[in-house]
Amino acid sequence: MDTPRRRGLPHTIEADAAGLAERLRELGEGADGRILLGICGPPGAGKSFLAAELARILGRDTAVVVPMDGFHLATEIIRGTPLAERRGAIDTFDPGSYLALLRRLRARDEEVVYAPSFRRGLEEPIGSSVAIPRRIPVIITEGNYLLVDTPEWRAIRGQLDAVWYLDTPAPVRMPRLIGRHVEFGRAETDAAAFALGSDQTNADLIASTREDADLIVTLTG
Repeated sequence: MDTPRRRGLPHTIEADAAGLAERLRELGEGADGRILLGICGPPGAGKSFLAAELARILGRDTAVVVPMDGFHLATEIIRGTPLAERRGAIDTFDPGSYLALLRRLRARDEEVVYAPSFRRGLEEPIGSSVAIPRRIPVIITEGNYLLVDTPEWRAIRGQLDAVWYLDTPAPVRMPRLIGRHVEFGRAETDAAAFALGSDQTNADLIASTREDADLIVTLTG
């Protein structure tokens, strides 16, 4: 299951989290086994918020969130390299390990699988910090690059039953993104420069993958 499944032009909707949770329930009802949903979109789009809301609505016995950000390269790895100045770019992640985890979750043959998360404030991935019991039927994974057309990321897309693209207007997204950078330690001018520089370069790449999503979502409510 390592090749993406193209379905033609994506459907575009406006919906709140409750409506999207119902859509996810329906997706699960038509599936044989576990559902893996991907949520992608540019930095500041609200992916983590939406994933957490979907999991909350579905309930802890039904859904678990696995963030792609858990596969950031650690600071110790990128310190002193050009990658340190553009953390969050596609080459500052470990897609091979992310793919291996998704395959384990798809196989569903272990009693519990442990996934990493990303700790804001520390700005570091934290290993084995998300427990996914075998009984959980819905996995929600969110991240920037789920639809990028390179071999490793295509293989990642191939593990997902559907990918939703969260389409958030820049006037909403950018202040949110700058505020997040400030909250976690950047000066406001540095935060704005990073959001308009490295983050925007990443956002442009991500936006180029928008039409490959199964569903394009504008979140309401």
